[in-house]
Amino acid sequence: MTSILGISAFYHDSAAALVKDGKIIAAAQEERFSRKKHDSSYPFHSVKFVLKKAKIKLSDVDYVVFYEKPFLKFERLLETYLAFAPKGFKSFSMSMPIWLREKLFQKKILFDELRNHDENFNNINKIYFSEHHFSHAASAFYPSPFKKAVVLTLDGVGEWATTTVAKGDGRELEILKEIHFPHSIGLLYSAFTYYTGFKVNSGEYKVMGLAPYGEPKFKSLILDKLIDLKNDGTFRLNMEYFDYATGLKMISKKFSDLFGQYARNPQKELLTQFHMDIASSIQSITEEIVLRLTKSIAKEHDNKNLCMSGGVALNCVVNGKILKEKIFENIWIQPAAGDAGGALGAALALWYKELKNERSSPIKDEMQGSYLGPSFNDNEIEKNLTSIGANYEKFSEDKLLEITAQELSRGKTIGWFQGKMEFGPRALGARSIIADPRSDKMQKILNLKVKFRESFRPFAPSIIRDDLSKWFELNCDSPYMLLVTNVNKSIRRNMTNEEKKLFGIKKLNIKRSDIPAVTHVDYSARVQTVHKETNLKYYKLIQNFKKITNCPIIVNTSFNVRGEPIVCNIQDAYRCFMGTDLDMLVCGNFILYKEKQNIQLLQDYKNQFSKY
Repeated sequence: MTSILGISAFYHDSAAALVKDGKIIAAAQEERFSRKKHDSSYPFHSVKFVLKKAKIKLSDVDYVVFYEKPFLKFERLLETYLAFAPKGFKSFSMSMPIWLREKLFQKKILFDELRNHDENFNNINKIYFSEHHFSHAASAFYPSPFKKAVVLTLDGVGEWATTTVAKGDGRELEILKEIHFPHSIGLLYSAFTYYTGFKVNSGEYKVMGLAPYGEPKFKSLILDKLIDLKNDGTFRLNMEYFDYATGLKMISKKFSDLFGQYARNPQKELLTQFHMDIASSIQSITEEIVLRLTKSIAKEHDNKNLCMSGGVALNCVVNGKILKEKIFENIWIQPAAGDAGGALGAALALWYKELKNERSSPIKDEMQGSYLGPSFNDNEIEKNLTSIGANYEKFSEDKLLEITAQELSRGKTIGWFQGKMEFGPRALGARSIIADPRSDKMQKILNLKVKFRESFRPFAPSIIRDDLSKWFELNCDSPYMLLVTNVNKSIRRNMTNEEKKLFGIKKLNIKRSDIPAVTHVDYSARVQTVHKETNLKYYKLIQNFKKITNCPIIVNTSFNVRGEPIVCNIQDAYRCFMGTDLDMLVCGNFILYKEKQNIQLLQDYKNQFSKY
């Protein structure tokens, strides 16, 4: 049996994945263990977890694969500085010592870190390197339900590539086309993320959520000044407006001058209609680029299947529009599409591409619902709850589901901690906060009193797959919450003329459907279809809720507060429960009510994490 450990690290979203004979055994992001959002350090705890899950020592692992090639990245760095010289000397002088001291010797650094797990790991030649975009492409194609597919990877930048098109057929995977740094759709979107006052590499989804409150008033200006976009979706950026290639910021002064305002300071300035219009404009541009790309790819390749990966593939609005326009018959997106998924892709790339193992004809995807992280049985849960000093009651599973569904129907907000933790940025019913979607107050309650975040942020509906078409304009699986679609017209509420005249954040308080807590201002929703094959307990919970309410949907958002990683273990869950306005915590077969807890265990949780 061949064991392969995949690692991503040293940029953002470090992770580890373990593959045995092509089967995914376990995968997890380091941030969940370290409690540091987007942790970039060597993923010590993640590696420890996946080895434990596989029941092997590191010295038993046959191969270790890193998700990118440092020497190629160094080549890009040097050539970029030379191309822009003398501009960027300050950035160059800051980064070069780090590269010369550390990053060029990454194999030795990795070897030393790995030996901390097992001193018997003594063969440095077990360590391999995969190219960044190939790791992404492999993470999307090999676990997909397709024997053949076109693979589109869109992100900030790897070594050189920012956009790639690959072709997958059985075990074979080949990158056919590339767009190179500094021309990057991911970095373009990140530049606007920075401009609107959000964190790069974490705030992009906030821009996506903000976009429907604005109008794309600046789209023509962006197309005229910032980007040369061709009919086939290829593009070049006007680097006079950006500073990320050699500078210490995302944008230049010329960028700010173009739009008439400096970048928003989130600690001093509120969001305005201007920022909403900026968000709408860059979202529209992104959609235009990706739609042109996918249309040209579809014309070029006689293939009905599309796989997607890279950070931009997490833009579920774009994904939904690809599907709606029927550019491809089938779309599959890697749920851990960002750099964390690169760890898995690197391991699978070695197994199939380098070791030339045959790939069985897939029937369904191999991600196991993305439930690949740590889990805890009832004995472990009870032991931890007791040690914390929690007040809890144990029930049979049937009774627990009945009670939880009843409390949801009464408007309670609930922390739901069950089974294996999700791999990727989305909570999918294992580490989730759940609520009643029929409440017109629930979005504001969850955002302001539970998540401690911006009021405009939308929430996702988890729906039983069999009921999907009755509620949403979607007729395919969406298990990973990566497709946006519209709610059915039959459940929409028609707005009054006065309501239609509202703009910006004033749109937020208008009830738009029978499920207002998960209906965005443009009648859209980021749908998760729930399947009994991958998450039976969550499926049964929604069934119970349906029996009470005739609604087969519950609100699903990640179990955390703004700036905090999703909870991993019982201690994390209880701390978040006691530090927010959550009413209940349901973990395993245990129920905890807030009012029954020791008030001395309550926490001031609101300001413990970064808020922008």
